[in-house]
Amino acid sequence: MSEVRTRFAPSPTGYMHVGNLRTALYAYLTARHENGVFILRIEDTDQARLVEGAVDIIYNTLKENGMTWDEGPDVGGDYGPYVQSERMGLFKDYAVELVEKGKAYYCFCTEERLNALHEEQRAAGETVGHYDRHCRDLSKEEVERRLAAGEPYVIRQKTPTEGIVSFDDLIYGHIEVEASELEDQILIKSDGMPTYNFANVVDDHLMKISHVIRGNEYLSSTPKYNLLYEAFGWEKPIYVHCPPVMKDAHNKLSKRNGDASYQDLVKQGYLSAAIINYLLLLGWSPKGDQEIFSREEMIEKWNPAWINKSPAIFDIQKLRAINAGYINRMSDEEFTEIARPWIETVVKTPIDLNLLCMNLKPRCEILSDLPDRVMFIDHMPEEYDLAFYRNKKFKTDESTSLTALKAILPALEANEDWTREGVYNACAPLAQEMGVKGGWLLYPLGIALAGTQATPGGGTDLAVIIGKERTLERVRKAIDVLTAATA
Repeated sequence: MSEVRTRFAPSPTGYMHVGNLRTALYAYLTARHENGVFILRIEDTDQARLVEGAVDIIYNTLKENGMTWDEGPDVGGDYGPYVQSERMGLFKDYAVELVEKGKAYYCFCTEERLNALHEEQRAAGETVGHYDRHCRDLSKEEVERRLAAGEPYVIRQKTPTEGIVSFDDLIYGHIEVEASELEDQILIKSDGMPTYNFANVVDDHLMKISHVIRGNEYLSSTPKYNLLYEAFGWEKPIYVHCPPVMKDAHNKLSKRNGDASYQDLVKQGYLSAAIINYLLLLGWSPKGDQEIFSREEMIEKWNPAWINKSPAIFDIQKLRAINAGYINRMSDEEFTEIARPWIETVVKTPIDLNLLCMNLKPRCEILSDLPDRVMFIDHMPEEYDLAFYRNKKFKTDESTSLTALKAILPALEANEDWTREGVYNACAPLAQEMGVKGGWLLYPLGIALAGTQATPGGGTDLAVIIGKERTLERVRKAIDVLTAATA
């Protein structure tokens, strides 16, 4: 295969798990780095697990993150259809071809026989579920007789019973397994539908996939995949098995366990670009110290050989840091646009939104932090801890803060230029007149206006953000409270 062709082949069973999205990213980058073809294939043969709307989630997630596909269900291509359930008619013929080559066989074992076999295995302490190859050596005449009689059957792969089966993986290197350990897996089920493992191999061949990029949970199945390629005489793809994404040292990140999907992370206020950047580094180690990558840099620097063998632990603090890095790189206008919906969930009154966001941006890690940070604007606490006025750096306490606020209040009352520059110029000169530092004077103003130490900006900026009327009201109330407390 001279052309690099990769595929992302998800099952539409719900939201996009971050491990699946990482697989899509790695497949996409492999294709784009080599000027190849990226294919989207929907694997929906497990009808019982399908979730309505899940295909749209797949489309939208990839599009949101710029992972456009060259061939797929909606854009077509030379090797369609690209929805597995629409390809059902072709798999049976390939399985029958393997039977004719002696590489597969008809199995007529009933469910009752298989259940009895499993009970025997359980009683003997053996691995339960391993097929005993009961139908493997039936005569051609018996097979034809039972087929003619309409007996239900499956078609199983005839794996070798001795020797070594090996394959090469770009990440894990050369892998060998004893042929005797391999199961005679089912290729065609009793309802005529192919199993996932069989359909996967046939589709990858027919779509000329050059690099199969997937999770390492498929490592154990790959020897059987390779035997299928050999049985058909097909060229094998390059295998790239990615390490699992772990919740911690012992548990995989899993949708079934309620761990966050891509959609959950977006709802929590993470930027799509930051999530993708983090997933890039989740198991991939580029040369150098760079951590923030543009899409063009990802494509240019991508090398699948740099994927690690070790499991990748999902570190939410690392994701927060990368997200903060993306926010800091935004223009003030871009940040205001994305922050507005989050702020407006709790702020309903007129404010200087641009100035608020300019102050929030350097302090923001994820967007969902914003509502709590700005709650004070419309919902100033009736009471707050007066110890907030104590600050070692500015050498303030309740008493000094009372003095500062009493000095600031008349300046604010007299000021008619309620802009950032105007409010600052009305207050800052007082520090020089009083022989104190600016922080000593203005730090208490921020506490008085927000009722919290974690303010999104300095005191004069907060005054401009919330407006003159609210500023004067809150400063007067703070003076009354501090007067009573220091009396």
